Amino acid sequence: QVQPVESGGGSVQAGGSLRLSCAASGYTTSRYCLAWFRQAPGKEREGVAGIDSEGSFTTYADSVKGRFTISQDNAKNTLYLQMNSLKPEDTAMYYCAKMWVGNCYSGSWASFSPPSTYWGQGTQVTVSS
Repeated sequence: QVQPVESGGGSVQAGGSLRLSCAASGYTTSRYCLAWFRQAPGKEREGVAGIDSEGSFTTYADSVKGRFTISQDNAKNTLYLQMNSLKPEDTAMYYCAKMWVGNCYSGSWASFSPPSTYWGQGTQVTVSS
């Protein structure tokens, strides 16, 4: 199992934007679910957004709806997260994951809990007020 590789994080002021990228491996089936997660210090990892392999279905946590956009480029095997109107509470380490396509449609993507060795290094997002 090759761990996902996330990039694009950084430090911005509130109201700013960042675009995260991810190369996620695993699930070699033609259909799958891709998702972004984040974990702030002292908090549980939480699901941020998910997208199916066709790009026809997207889902977001309530806290980021209207501000974040998940997308993917199949030709480049890359997942993106465009983050606009960033808030200090968005500060966290961001991770991506690839899983069974049914997880997207059932809503269980947000509670995806693989072995700890699955997760990549993540990319840090820091938003200052």
